Amino acid sequence: MNAFDELARLLGERIGMAIDPRRRASIEARLAGLMADCGYSDSEEFVRRLRSGLDPALMNRTVDAMVTCETLFFRDRAPFEAMRGVVLPKLKETRRDFRNLRIWSAACATGQEPYSIAMVIDDMARDFAGWRVDIVASDISQSALAAARAGVYSQFEVQRGLPTAMLLRYFRKDAAGWRVAEHLQAAIDFRHVNLVSEFGALGCFDVVLCRNVLMYMDVERRRDILRRISAQLAPDGYLMLGATETIVGLTDDFVAAPGFAGLFTHRPQKRGTMRLVANS
Repeated sequence: MNAFDELARLLGERIGMAIDPRRRASIEARLAGLMADCGYSDSEEFVRRLRSGLDPALMNRTVDAMVTCETLFFRDRAPFEAMRGVVLPKLKETRRDFRNLRIWSAACATGQEPYSIAMVIDDMARDFAGWRVDIVASDISQSALAAARAGVYSQFEVQRGLPTAMLLRYFRKDAAGWRVAEHLQAAIDFRHVNLVSEFGALGCFDVVLCRNVLMYMDVERRRDILRRISAQLAPDGYLMLGATETIVGLTDDFVAAPGFAGLFTHRPQKRGTMRLVANS
């Protein structure tokens, strides 16, 4: 087995990444750049070092180099329209007695998705006065999480999807760039989570966004992750996938919610079978 195939196998085992053969040239280019940065000239030696598990920092750098962290504020629009128009109003009605919501952005990249969620909720503050709304945001990439926690974005990044009114309301310009408001940062709990591993300790959620990440995994990984998400999603909760992603052939736990591509709810007969997991 050559170094590239061994790297592909290793990434599949560790983070569930399935490398499309059509992307081989771009992945090899990333690998060459990473090896040069890390002082390796022999690809087989590099992969052997990764496989040994003796250098966790090298594995973190490899994951950072290989995963796709393409994102933007209010990406695809429709999920946030669904959240504002359907998901949050419905949950407000069903949770009115205990006034608590938990939302998970399961592949948050550099943070634009959870900050977009926080802006929507803040914009609806009157509707949720006196409520506790917890937003958990996670990613496999340590460097992406560091950027998300910092909450500082370039002019290019804030121009991608972010309405001017929200930019002026929720960001301030400084020497480093556009810095997100402190109360939005404080509203989000950023975690390092590998979706291939057990994530039950995160607790239960009313909304899970797992958008545009399962598409990079093989079918068995997708099935397993959806099964475990289902176990931690409230019986009347909502799952959001990417607009072009499907659950067909992957799970019978969910059905598509009408009106919004990528929005799913538990299948009615599954709603009584949820496994309870204590919130952390």
